[in-house]
Amino acid sequence: MLQSPQAQQRAPLPPLTEPVPPLRPARSSAKAPVPVPGEGRRDAYFDNAKYLAIVLVAVGHSWPLVLSGSRATEALYMLVYVFHMPAFILISGYFSRSFDMRPHKLMRLVSSVVVPYVVFQTVYAGFFAYMEDGPMTPHLLSPYFLMWFLLALFVWRLLTPLFMAVRWPVQISLLVAAAASVTPGMSEQLSVQRVLQFLPFFVLGLRLRPQHFRLVQRWSVRWAAIPVFAASAAFLYWAAPRTQLDWVYRNHSAQEMDQPWWLGVLMTFAMFGAALVLTACFLAWVPRRRMWFTALGAGTIGGYLLHGFVIKYAGYAGWVERLHLDTPPGRVVVTLAAVAMVTVLCTPPVRRALRAVAEPDLSWAFRKGS
Repeated sequence: MLQSPQAQQRAPLPPLTEPVPPLRPARSSAKAPVPVPGEGRRDAYFDNAKYLAIVLVAVGHSWPLVLSGSRATEALYMLVYVFHMPAFILISGYFSRSFDMRPHKLMRLVSSVVVPYVVFQTVYAGFFAYMEDGPMTPHLLSPYFLMWFLLALFVWRLLTPLFMAVRWPVQISLLVAAAASVTPGMSEQLSVQRVLQFLPFFVLGLRLRPQHFRLVQRWSVRWAAIPVFAASAAFLYWAAPRTQLDWVYRNHSAQEMDQPWWLGVLMTFAMFGAALVLTACFLAWVPRRRMWFTALGAGTIGGYLLHGFVIKYAGYAGWVERLHLDTPPGRVVVTLAAVAMVTVLCTPPVRRALRAVAEPDLSWAFRKGS
């Protein structure tokens, strides 16, 4: 999957400020992506993928509310958690390929990652303090709930020039992830375990090219994805009562889960392989043409940052118990509610409302000519 340095020189990467050239599926009937106003030309396939990935994130975060007592829900929960963040991270890596340390790229990194992290880390601190009736103690280096991803994305972006320059970047990142999985006692600050254990997916995204996505868009891969997902769900239904969820969370070492160190190494490679296969199956079923939800792919930052407040409030308020949602029909209601909620949070009005803190113009803070 990796290209030689000579091949990379023949195919220079597009700058971050320009859209990635739209992918053309193998079938000649493919439609060209439709431009989104204000964004230049965007690729419908990737906007669809980002929206569907954020839907899986929201659904995955909502299921713990109704997880108890349902083996089937636990199996589906594990299935989603095996690949939903790897898919999101891989796509993030793909769109980070041209990141370097030039000033305007750093300004973009600060405005789109650092500022939202600082603002929402502080807001989440206030939210949890209010719900738990305790003092507000924001910890900027210890991410709350889902904020770990923005902190990780900041670190991964800074590492991008290094992994674009070294030989065997994916292999090196896998060794780093394996080493982290057998290193107990890592500080919870900076979410170091997750940053390092999810690193291979970001690095793999850096090395992917359009032809790799065209490969998974083939009809043969689409049809193969059905039995793969079915077999995975059946296996996880059997494995759910026997497996620790920390393996899919990737936030602890093997020793911290009372497992032998060598199992951490094996699970790192096994989970990477499983996540990669399921991510390919997921991407195979992402629509290539413009859909009703395509425009929502540009607003996934709002869906990601805001859905946590609703889900956590539902837990604190005891909605599941009060509304008797811990039943099969109730679990369906929770799932559909999560989909509807995150869909609304990805809409253009929400994105515009968040622009001052999620996509601020920081040109005033940087020297002219940067």
